[in-house]
Amino acid sequence: MEQNRRNYSKEQDGILREIEQSGKRPTLLLHACCAPCSSYVLEHLARFFSISVLYYNPNIEPESEYDKRKAELQRLIDSMPLENEVTLLPCEYHNQAFREISKGLEDVPEGGERCLACFRLRLRRAAEEAKRRGFDYFTTSLSISPLKNAEALNRIGEEVGKELGVTHLPSDFKKKDGYKRSLELSREYDLYRQDYCGCVFSKIQRDREKEDAVCR
Repeated sequence: MEQNRRNYSKEQDGILREIEQSGKRPTLLLHACCAPCSSYVLEHLARFFSISVLYYNPNIEPESEYDKRKAELQRLIDSMPLENEVTLLPCEYHNQAFREISKGLEDVPEGGERCLACFRLRLRRAAEEAKRRGFDYFTTSLSISPLKNAEALNRIGEEVGKELGVTHLPSDFKKKDGYKRSLELSREYDLYRQDYCGCVFSKIQRDREKEDAVCR
């Protein structure tokens, strides 16, 4: 029921207060989907954590688009005057992994089971990297998008974190004008903002919507 719905933004606020009071700076592995979505997240979290960014997005096609978004993310990290240093971790392009989890789900509308499988693919990799590298927390920038299901992202993050033994940082970064701030930072740093989530299926859907708009 609606009354039992969790407030992930408020939960994160409580964790950040505890970190601030402790005087310590834990490590955070941030899965990042792109520079615009990461901008506010980095601004918001950099004073609390030592952050390493993992750009693991095998859903993005074509590879030139993947490389373009990765380059913009690196440019943002190099440009933003953050309170603590942020590093971008090396990560290979592995589109076949996304293709495999999409089998049988090619025609599912955006936001459905294919997207949930994609979330799990990326969050699992983030949790695995966080575990392997000894990070205190991991999370993703994906929840800043109004089009992404924050409840599903947090549920999946908690599941893979519990399975692998690494702590998931709850988030709903769109809250408290986080999405609005990401738009402001995107303008400030002249960031490339794509008009589809990244996968070939979302691009087909977006192209179809554009054609329908022209025909009206």
